[in-house]
Amino acid sequence: MALALPLPRAIHGVRTRPSLLAAATVLLVCVPTGEKDVAAAVHITPADLASLALMALTAVDLLRGRTPPLHRTACVLFGGIVVAAALATIGSIDPQTSLTGFVRLVQVFVLVPAAVVCSLRDRTDQRLVLGSFVAAALIQGVVGADQYLTRTGASYTGQPIRAVGTFGALDIMAMSTVVSFGLLAALALALAERGPGGDRRLRRAMYGAAAFLAFPLAVSFSRGSWIACAAAATVLLLRADARLALRSAVLGAAAVVVLVGGLGLGSSGVTDRLSSIGSVEAAPDQSVSDRYDLWATAQAIWQDHPVTGAGPKAFQQLRDSHAPLRLSSGSDAADPTIGFQREPLLSPHNMYFLVLSEQGLIGAVAYLALFLTLLIGCLRRAAGPGLAALALLCWVLVDFLYGDIGGTTTVLTSVVLGLAAKAALPGPAALPGPAALPEQGAQPR
Repeated sequence: MALALPLPRAIHGVRTRPSLLAAATVLLVCVPTGEKDVAAAVHITPADLASLALMALTAVDLLRGRTPPLHRTACVLFGGIVVAAALATIGSIDPQTSLTGFVRLVQVFVLVPAAVVCSLRDRTDQRLVLGSFVAAALIQGVVGADQYLTRTGASYTGQPIRAVGTFGALDIMAMSTVVSFGLLAALALALAERGPGGDRRLRRAMYGAAAFLAFPLAVSFSRGSWIACAAAATVLLLRADARLALRSAVLGAAAVVVLVGGLGLGSSGVTDRLSSIGSVEAAPDQSVSDRYDLWATAQAIWQDHPVTGAGPKAFQQLRDSHAPLRLSSGSDAADPTIGFQREPLLSPHNMYFLVLSEQGLIGAVAYLALFLTLLIGCLRRAAGPGLAALALLCWVLVDFLYGDIGGTTTVLTSVVLGLAAKAALPGPAALPGPAALPEQGAQPR
């Protein structure tokens, strides 16, 4: 009997503070799935199951009046995504296949973000979810740093030094995504604790976490994550304190010189990778060239289906008929677990082109309305933990220029959108708090 007691308490804790499920969704991303078939139609991860539980609990709370409904602005924005995806599915070249894509789009861009908004009832909830981002990043950062130092990571320039965390070489961007989110969340939490009333110990801990996470991010060799993280951190620092942004830029440059140039940490490949960023236009490598071709493919698909697009998940079916002949059949992936494997290129690696090709102009307008409204709202309203929502949203929007949804960390994008919607959009008066919820057996008003 004693062993059974914690379970009801845990259930009651989740019921009174649903943000625990949002935090669990973030942390469960770290659980290895062992997925080796990236072309499978459906991928269900522990994080997806946690997000499903969060959606179910939110639905029950809304029906029982324990959670205030979303503001009408949020309903309009999220509703636009549903309508665009539904129209694209109805007019799809393959409605049956597109139906699974429709469900995924609604989960990622509507249901989970809405559930996260409803679960964030106070400042403690925001800190809890942001803390889960930091914790997940530290877990992946430790694993990734060890992979680089012990040469047990994914293959990069023929050497097993690329940090991929627990995700493996088939989900090559996942670790850098988690680490980037954690770094930005830690930096924002530290900035929020400045001033007379701030917690000095928390501020120092978050600055320390952000500093550590810079190393596994560097040895992930992900140019996209570096660019997105630098852009998001710049916006965050400028929004918080312009003078602090200038000092941070100087200190960051000095740290890179000391760690990479002086101590040699991560120097094997990092400097070459950094220098390659400037050559992506004049002399692109194969991965960049393939990305350009995939963008051109998405544009060609959109020209054939301009209004509602070809339908969710239609890009991979139409790719070969619209792609240039020079496009690679796939990208190479290798690590000690999977050996060498050829990974197919199933998306345009640009969220905006993906929406345009699969959901047409209607979808493009719906998504841009959501993204721009959240970005403008965060810039105007972000304060305290809300600074983290601004930084994380900026990372996602920049990353969408050369990446799209897919893989284990997709659900993290949903949580970020929920945090951003909470910070950016007006909402009804918050409930008094967990203690004010009706006791078991009592009828809510």
